[in-house]
Amino acid sequence: MRVDVLCVGHASYDLVFLVPDNPKPDQKTRATGFLQCGGGPAANAAVAVARLGGSAAFAGYLGEDRYGDKHHLELGRNGVVTDLVVRGAAPTPLSVVLVKPDGQRFLVNYREDTEPLPKGSVDFSSISASVVLFDGHEPEISPALAVAAREEGAAIMLDAGSMHRGTEALIDHVDYLVCSEDFATQFTGTNSHDAALAELYRHAPNVVITLGKKGLVWMTRKGSGLLPALPVKAFDTTGAGDAFHGAFAACLARQLDWEQTLRTASAAAALSCTRLGARPGIPRRAEVEEFLAGA
Repeated sequence: MRVDVLCVGHASYDLVFLVPDNPKPDQKTRATGFLQCGGGPAANAAVAVARLGGSAAFAGYLGEDRYGDKHHLELGRNGVVTDLVVRGAAPTPLSVVLVKPDGQRFLVNYREDTEPLPKGSVDFSSISASVVLFDGHEPEISPALAVAAREEGAAIMLDAGSMHRGTEALIDHVDYLVCSEDFATQFTGTNSHDAALAELYRHAPNVVITLGKKGLVWMTRKGSGLLPALPVKAFDTTGAGDAFHGAFAACLARQLDWEQTLRTASAAAALSCTRLGARPGIPRRAEVEEFLAGA
């Protein structure tokens, strides 16, 4: 099987509440909106690739419980190949997300005793991809796959949201490092974007640091630059990074040029902020193209 993008990493199930403000200690508040949907960085990125017209597969874990069933079905309905999803008795990770009216959110992830997949638990021999995207949350199965896929000509991309064992193990095996500002600061020890880019560039030949509403900065062999965020009225920022990473990977698979890749990924992230929930907010290709045409 050949796909544009193989996404490897975390899948959860999200319970999203729209709240009027941050609850104070011992205070009760009433949610003004609610939805439930699949989530997780790599799983959301796979859906983003599919909605943008690419072919995507997801490799990761889902429990044999109601949340795992719902998420598995949702991935399939979005056109994501689920042959590499491992199901088991450990529960599907859950995330509770509180979203304020200004679009800011508070997230709690619960994994109980759900451990990362062990080495050898996923057979990748039946699939090849133009791009392999890792989120670092499957540290036992990811490094060997990154090395093997790179040798077979795939572009290797790391979504580094924070510094942990998985992202540290992968950073020297990727072609595209797309990380958050938090990761850049944690890994390099500096708040300077220029200094952080220079340090991260020592590990990967193409580096992007996403800065939320401030846009992004980047460095490649051809130079470096800044791209401001595309303006939208944010309703929920949950999953904006996932949409960015999925769109970025989809553009790599389509071999779009660097500027178009950054703008397309930025547009996908911006549009995702205009709706409640990370998964429902992921836009389709026609929406992104229309938005960019008017930007």
